[in-house]
Amino acid sequence: MDPKSLLLTTALRRRISEPNVEAGFRCFNAVAGQEMDYKAFCEAVAECVRKRLIHEPVRLPEGALQCHWHLELTPKGVEAARSAMTAGERNDQGGR
Repeated sequence: MDPKSLLLTTALRRRISEPNVEAGFRCFNAVAGQEMDYKAFCEAVAECVRKRLIHEPVRLPEGALQCHWHLELTPKGVEAARSAMTAGERNDQGGR
């Protein structure tokens, strides 16, 4: 699966909230089911933000003293993730 699709499908299954991007990356790799390198991860996040598939990942929650890093899909991202999962299932079945 390409990095963007892996990011989207992982975010569909699990919302990630960590203190910083490095911890978010480690958590992502732990739950994604396959390892992604840091550069590909950052590029996938940037592309998804540009295409408005995920919300801006760095946020200052109300009452917090520091920013946190979140991986959370937008409604458009949910649709893209579901399409990627469906395409992945078709590929797993040999294109049927």
